Amino acid sequence: MTGRTRLAVTAAVATLAASCAMLPLVDKSAWILQAAFLLALQSVVGALARRVPLARPVTVAAQALVSLLLLTVAFAGDQAVAGLLPGPDVFREFGQLVQEGTEDVGRYAIPAPATAGIRLLLVGGVLVVGLTVDAVAVTYRSAAPAGLPLLALYSVAAGLGQGGSGWLWFLAAASGYLLLLLAEGRERLAEWGRVFAGRRTAPPAPGPAPGRASTGPLRTGRRIGALALGIALVVPAVLPSMDSGLFEPRGRSEAAGSGRGGLTSVKPLVALQDNLNQPANRELLRLRTSAENTRDLYLRIVALDRFDGASWQTTERPLAALPAVLPTPAGLTPGVRTTRLDTTVTASAGYAQNYLPLPYPAEEVRTEGRWRYEPEGRILAGERGQTTRGVRYQVASLQVEPTAAQLASAPAPPEQVLRAYTQVPRSLPPVVAQTARKVTAGSANAYQQAVMLQDWFSVGGGFQYDTQVASGTGTDAVVRFLEAKRGFCIHFSFSMAAMARTLGIPARVAVGFMPGTPLADGSVSVGSKDAHAWPELYFEGAGWTRFEPTPSRGTTPEYAVAEPAGAGEAGAAPAPAPERSAAAPAAPQDTDACPPAQKKLGECPPADRQADGGGQASGGPSAGAVAGIAVAALAALGLPLLPMLWRRRVRARRLAGPGLHAEPSRPAEPGGGPPDAAAAGAPTAERTLAAWRELTDSAWDYGIPPDDSRTPRAAAERIVAAGALEGPAAASAARVATAVEQVLYAPRPRPGGSAGSGSGPPPEPERHPPDTDMAWGQETCS
Repeated sequence: MTGRTRLAVTAAVATLAASCAMLPLVDKSAWILQAAFLLALQSVVGALARRVPLARPVTVAAQALVSLLLLTVAFAGDQAVAGLLPGPDVFREFGQLVQEGTEDVGRYAIPAPATAGIRLLLVGGVLVVGLTVDAVAVTYRSAAPAGLPLLALYSVAAGLGQGGSGWLWFLAAASGYLLLLLAEGRERLAEWGRVFAGRRTAPPAPGPAPGRASTGPLRTGRRIGALALGIALVVPAVLPSMDSGLFEPRGRSEAAGSGRGGLTSVKPLVALQDNLNQPANRELLRLRTSAENTRDLYLRIVALDRFDGASWQTTERPLAALPAVLPTPAGLTPGVRTTRLDTTVTASAGYAQNYLPLPYPAEEVRTEGRWRYEPEGRILAGERGQTTRGVRYQVASLQVEPTAAQLASAPAPPEQVLRAYTQVPRSLPPVVAQTARKVTAGSANAYQQAVMLQDWFSVGGGFQYDTQVASGTGTDAVVRFLEAKRGFCIHFSFSMAAMARTLGIPARVAVGFMPGTPLADGSVSVGSKDAHAWPELYFEGAGWTRFEPTPSRGTTPEYAVAEPAGAGEAGAAPAPAPERSAAAPAAPQDTDACPPAQKKLGECPPADRQADGGGQASGGPSAGAVAGIAVAALAALGLPLLPMLWRRRVRARRLAGPGLHAEPSRPAEPGGGPPDAAAAGAPTAERTLAAWRELTDSAWDYGIPPDDSRTPRAAAERIVAAGALEGPAAASAARVATAVEQVLYAPRPRPGGSAGSGSGPPPEPERHPPDTDMAWGQETCS
């Protein structure tokens, strides 16, 4: 074996050794075998080209061409010509795989699944680094600079890795580099070393001078090696790494799904703290909903239900096809009040998440793309690179509204729910369970325990909301948080769920978004600062129920407002009213009449006003109070009539305008042109649009809400179908829609197209395929 062949083998071994540092990043290591095989073929091509010999640039080009052919066969053979030659389809496939791989790297927790995109990045990166090392060290005979691509390969792996065994891979990469330096040859190393050291001397004579010629070059080579190894140690230390979230172990975490079609674990909390600390609130989602009040419209991304004492993760479960109608939520019975909500959500182009944010519990989801359904958590996960980027989807969900009495009297959960969602590992410090029992002392049922835990975190426990606190790791993270009493939503939700489990209450953690900011146009903007985590506790009859322990964040549900102990017990007698004393008390009682929900929002009056009932003197009400009560009563009686009166006023104004009733058509101009230009100008447009608004508002009066996502003609067809209109009524609706389209889009509206014209047959409606969109958009019309 010649010296160059040995050097080529050493270069390939060094590249492969540095590539092994990326093995912990992916859950399957088969890709390294594929990379090693392709790297060996690449090195063989270089050795043959140098043996011919070919010019140095031609040798490198031949290796690059062969590498491209190898990647084509391995990753895009179906798109290649004859399964080998790359064409435009191959490069498009490479671009798609690179994009998907880049998104997967930022989305999945380490170890990530070996998707096609990630494998292309790994194998392609190894081949590129191997070609660079071979060209620099073998073809151009400069081994020392070849350490830089090896350093880059190792530094990427070290910067992304989390484990403590990275030093083994560093030793492997460093050993390969040192072997490469030694194998390059004394004469070429001496030449490069003198240039690096800044000394320019005449080239040495053939053959080393006896006794001293080798010491200078070898010393310079050692300096170069030491410098490169020092950089390799320092660079990974300053690179940003994927920090694990609260309670996330700093080691190799288990994937939540490894089989085909399974739910693969992502790290939903990896960017939550960063989003909350950003100076700008970037809009991620824009939605419209039929909910009258959006304060409880939380968007749920994923549920973390596996607690091992050090982390909360998703449980491995198989994915299924997205059904047209999702099954009834677990634990929800007909006795609990529910309200159906229709919501349309549009994700921004800069928001890429492989879980679909949904109101909980969703009943129907209509969206484009490759989405799969996980029944236990009611989660929609994208497959094969599907993300939320720019996706528009429609959701029908239930707003579950149990009462405090229903939750207090809820029967025991099923055995399988208790077994799965109350598991607490032995590694959890005992003080967590002790604190939970202390906080809930005196409670009568699981519901009161949940409310006491919530209020202790959000109001009475002295906790402060702080996004600058480190997430923390390990089994003692809960204890450290309970002692420091500073944190953000991750700390509060994780700790409350863990404490609830110690009390025997099934609990898990939901991650998603709080209700966003309502806008003037009726839509809601959900931004990066709305990222949130909250606990879900299970109560038979209501199912998984949201609680809000984080101070100053989110909203406390009405059913979770604290009530006195024993209030939820069946048959509990009301407390007797205290007797009036003739003498006033010496000092006001130190009572706390402010509910916890108002305390959390900072809306409680001063203590002195609470003590004396708001500063009102005892005795009968004054004349001003009586007048105020009378005015309030009249307002309460007249308030329900306001929508009807306002609607009649708007209708009267519209119908009072000219042209909305049947009127004779104006004669056409000679030559078949339109009537007077003024008749087809702005007044006609105003009359037509007024007629259209009156039509949609009248339909809304009969329970057909407007849908601004449809064209006027499609909207009219929907009104005709939903309102069961026939004959002249249906023709009139079609005529109004046609007139609106002409006014909005036609450069010269046709005569007879006015909404108010009653002459002429209605135009033949165009045939459209069955409309699959759900009419869930709702917007106030004026």
